[in-house]
Amino acid sequence: MQHGPAVRRRKLGAELRALRTSAGLTSGEAARMVGWHQSKVSRIETGTSGVKPGDVRLLLDAYGVRDTQLRELLLVLAGSEDTGGRHHWWHAYRGVLPPTYRDFISLESQAGAMRTLETAVVPGLLQTSEYARAVTRAAVENLPEERLDTLVEVRLARQVVLRADPPLRLSAVLDEAVLRREVGGPEVMSRQLTRLVEAARLPQVRLQVLPFTAGAHIGVTGPFVIFSFSSTSDLDVVVLDHLTSSLYLERKEDLQAYTEAFDALQVHALSPEDSLDFIAGIAAGA
Repeated sequence: MQHGPAVRRRKLGAELRALRTSAGLTSGEAARMVGWHQSKVSRIETGTSGVKPGDVRLLLDAYGVRDTQLRELLLVLAGSEDTGGRHHWWHAYRGVLPPTYRDFISLESQAGAMRTLETAVVPGLLQTSEYARAVTRAAVENLPEERLDTLVEVRLARQVVLRADPPLRLSAVLDEAVLRREVGGPEVMSRQLTRLVEAARLPQVRLQVLPFTAGAHIGVTGPFVIFSFSSTSDLDVVVLDHLTSSLYLERKEDLQAYTEAFDALQVHALSPEDSLDFIAGIAAGA
C-alpha cells in the first residue's frame, strides 16, 4: 500500500519505461535525445524521484507519443496543473484540499471507469448539495462555514465527470444502509433518494443495491473505489479511504482481488432495474 504521490510516480515511471521500450530506445539513448544523464531516466522510470510535467512532455515527444488522452493522463500523474492549455479546476483549491484528496480528484477526472462500493454514504458523484453539506459537517468537527461551503463546492464540481465527453462510466454498489441512514433530516434524504433514482437512469451510471437480506458479504470490510483508465490498464488503481488519509493499492494481485470482490457484490446485489424500484420505494416512504 502506498500514498497517492508514491503510486503516481511508480505508475508514471512504469508507463514511460514501456513507451521507451516500444520506441526501441535504451535508457541511455533516450537520455541523449533529451539532453540528460542516463541516471535521470532510470530514476524516473523506477519512481525513485519525481518528474516535472515539462520533462514528461520531452520524453513523450522523444518517444513519438501522439495519443492526446494518454499524454494528458501521464501529465496529470506528473502533477501538471495545465495540459493542452486547460487549467485543472481543483488546483484553485490547493490551499483548502489535502494532497490525498487532490490526488483522488485528478485520478477521477482522467479515469474512463469507476467502480465503487459504498457502505455508509451516497457516493460523492451522486450527492445533492444539501446531502454533501450534512455529510461534510458530520465528518469534520468545528468546520468554519466558509470552509464547509468550499468543500461542498468541490464535491459538486467533481460531478462534471459524469457529463464529460466521453463521460466517466460509474458502477456503484450501495449497501441498503446508505439508503436507510437519514442524513440531514427527512427532507434532505428524500431529495437525495430522488437524485439517486434520476442518476440510475443515466446510461453511464450502473447503480445496484445490496439489500440487508443478502446477509454478510465481502464488502463488510469497508468501502473501496477502483479506477480504470481507457489508455492503459497498467494505471488502474484501488483507493481505500481512511479517516485522515487515503491508501492506494497498485499491485496486480490487489487489483484482481478487488475486481473479483466487486464482481461478486454485483452478483449478490439487486439488478439495476430492481435497484431503481427499491430506491424509489424507499423514497416514496421517506
